Amino acid sequence: MNIVWLEQPICQEVQRVGGKVANLSRLAADYRVPSGFCLTTAAYGAWAGAGGSDWPSELLHELHASYAQMAERCEAESLQVAVRSSAVDEDGQSASFAGQYETYLNIGGAEAVIDAVTRCWASTRSEQVLEYRRQNDLPVDNVQIAVLVQQMVPADIAGVAFSANPVNKNLDEVVINTSWGLGESVVSGTVSPDTYVVSKSDLQVLEREIAEKEKMTVAHPEEGTREVDVPSFMRCEPTLDDAKATEIAQLACVLEEQMGWPVDIECAYCGETLYLLQCRPITTLD
Repeated sequence: MNIVWLEQPICQEVQRVGGKVANLSRLAADYRVPSGFCLTTAAYGAWAGAGGSDWPSELLHELHASYAQMAERCEAESLQVAVRSSAVDEDGQSASFAGQYETYLNIGGAEAVIDAVTRCWASTRSEQVLEYRRQNDLPVDNVQIAVLVQQMVPADIAGVAFSANPVNKNLDEVVINTSWGLGESVVSGTVSPDTYVVSKSDLQVLEREIAEKEKMTVAHPEEGTREVDVPSFMRCEPTLDDAKATEIAQLACVLEEQMGWPVDIECAYCGETLYLLQCRPITTLD
């Protein structure tokens, strides 16, 4: 099977869709996860088996049909999507692969999606990925990778949250890092985000450190995304009030209980609506 949807039970099979997508699929029915479909490891195998250049015609047809179907689901005349790699051994307990494989944001049109997926597949052979795999004692040959195509969330605020404190190893604290715009600024380290520490026991904000956020990543119609200056009046304003910080912390706590391990999540606010974009184990705890 070349393409599966997030809500399908088959999309929870790690060997078929990779760790990132399998985790999201487990949560898609119960949480606000944007609509998406996954090109499976079988699709990657079909592409690689054809020489890694031209797509097999059947696979192209499936991709066009799935993209059109998702546009209907999302009631979008011009559907913008995020295209993310999901390796079989990604987002596991020992190696997260955060930032190693390619991600493309705000992609519109089936042809642009095809190009982004191709680039994700090709990233399996990048020297950065190969070196990461060597450092984590993982095989560098016959890497199996899937690719998630997911409705793009035009985030006003985005960031990451940890259901345990990754700095002091305190399991009773949730740590949240957020900034303006898309989450790329936070996960790539191009901005110093706001930091909130929330108590798990009563969901009260224990600490807040409001950074001067000079840059933010925003959607751009031609480039996909662009890093721009944050308006001066917003730079030192907090991205989250206590209600939003509590909502994110509560989500992290519930996901930790459901998944069975401390979680590292990516999330975003579009207006007042919180979306879950990714959920992986925290790999830095002892």
